[in-house]
Amino acid sequence: MAQRFTVHPVNPQLRLLRQAEQLIDHGGVGALPTDSSYALVCHLDDKPAVDRLRRIRGVDERHHLTLLCRDLSEISNYAKVDNTQFRLIKQVTPGPYTFILEATKEVPRRLSHPSRKTIGIRIPDHPAALGLLEVLEQPLISATLILPGDELPLNDADHILERLGNDIDFIVDAGACGIQPTTVVDLTGKEAVLVRHGRGSLEPLGLG
Repeated sequence: MAQRFTVHPVNPQLRLLRQAEQLIDHGGVGALPTDSSYALVCHLDDKPAVDRLRRIRGVDERHHLTLLCRDLSEISNYAKVDNTQFRLIKQVTPGPYTFILEATKEVPRRLSHPSRKTIGIRIPDHPAALGLLEVLEQPLISATLILPGDELPLNDADHILERLGNDIDFIVDAGACGIQPTTVVDLTGKEAVLVRHGRGSLEPLGLG
């Protein structure tokens, strides 16, 4: 059964985040609250964990997984970002936005899109998510916690444990999240292209 780490929604307890980190370091897949909805997360460099995350989520290698990053400087290690893209991302992060960018060589090839060599990147605006990323000192691979056959993400810890208690290793429970996924914007071309309109407003991106 998955371990449940019940943390304060504004000031998550460091000792609990460190326990979650240990599970991630040993191949764990877990559920983490973000500013949009709960997400499935695992270690960037752990292929079996990433494969398990994809199985739970019901997606193949052509589905963009997302790197959860701590800050803008971390993004540049994993994605190629020019000045225009940087200014646009800086405007709305941290926040409920995912940006499709060209992956750098720091991203394992199996994680980037097989034909486009792109990766989803985002900086979540949630204390528990940012706290865990600070403890890890590196990004997490993530996917919105929408299960196969469902239309909306799971947003309550009790429901997540009921549905996935034997499939995941932990949940960081900071209370209910929203049920809207992130707004996804493709920045790989000359102009920003809206892929999915989610929780993030389109106005700051000039797409409204």
